[in-house]
Amino acid sequence: MNPIHQNRRALSATEIVTQLTQLNGDAAQGWKLIEGSLEKSYRFPNFHETMAFVNALAWIAHREDHHPDLSVSYGQCTVRFNTHDVGGISVSDFHCAAAVDALQKA
Repeated sequence: MNPIHQNRRALSATEIVTQLTQLNGDAAQGWKLIEGSLEKSYRFPNFHETMAFVNALAWIAHREDHHPDLSVSYGQCTVRFNTHDVGGISVSDFHCAAAVDALQKA
């Protein structure tokens, strides 16, 4: 297990805002805090590319042992991260969100 996932705790509201600002940078359509989770939707031109993204994301989730909720449709995948065992958002969620964003840049 990645050491970042050990001894995790729910982040405070201030810590979440700080981490969210760092994660999104200048991105206009970045991660959002929605109903206690980090959420972002990714759009693709077709189902094949959507599923390729989902499969790559699944590999990251397995490697990190931190699994998001996904909503998948023809040309879109919505990803939601929170840390169930701490009852909130942890550093693990931001770490994995950044790894998922890196898929778009690869």
